[in-house]
Amino acid sequence: MQRRLEPELLDSLPPGDPDAIHSRRDLRVINRAMGNAAWFERTLASNIRSDDRVIELGSGTGELSSRLRTVAPRVDGIDRVPAPPSWPATSLWHQADIQAFTSWNDYSVIIGNLILHHFDDASLHALGNAISPHARLLLFSEPTRKRFNQYMWRILAPLGGANHVTRHDGYVSIAAGFRGDELPRALGLDPAAWRWKISHTWLGAYRLIAERRP
Repeated sequence: MQRRLEPELLDSLPPGDPDAIHSRRDLRVINRAMGNAAWFERTLASNIRSDDRVIELGSGTGELSSRLRTVAPRVDGIDRVPAPPSWPATSLWHQADIQAFTSWNDYSVIIGNLILHHFDDASLHALGNAISPHARLLLFSEPTRKRFNQYMWRILAPLGGANHVTRHDGYVSIAAGFRGDELPRALGLDPAAWRWKISHTWLGAYRLIAERRP
């Protein structure tokens, strides 16, 4: 199954659109079911250093960053949308396009949940070139690209109450997901400088932990 990117409906809807509100609620349910926040919290707690500064790519509503501050107090965010009302004054919010951001040198830990599958290979490579000289730890959770996962999504999403936006976007997200070493290779991580571990969950999560070698 070749990786394929298609536009997602949620990206084209105004934030206050009822379908968008429903879809964001669906995403919270999906993330909870997949255990994404718990994985980030557990993995970050095991790897964080006292001098680390963390940035979350595509921070959105800020819910993941808020949870992670229990184990890593310095968590900033970047997204094209304004900061959510609950965003703390002690953390920075960069309202910017990730590919145009230039302050990666401020961050030693970079995380992202269900964000990198939106990027084509050229954009991933450019992002890798920008972040790899400065970061020491990368944590990403993305969809695993499998036809079986798409088949199961077609069955389970309606049963879970997902609206038409979520059903469409979940299906195309899986098609844009990753397998094996595809993500670290697409980011251009040098195996001589980086070591990584990839895992797949039975609910369809693709998880990458990449650490700079000593």
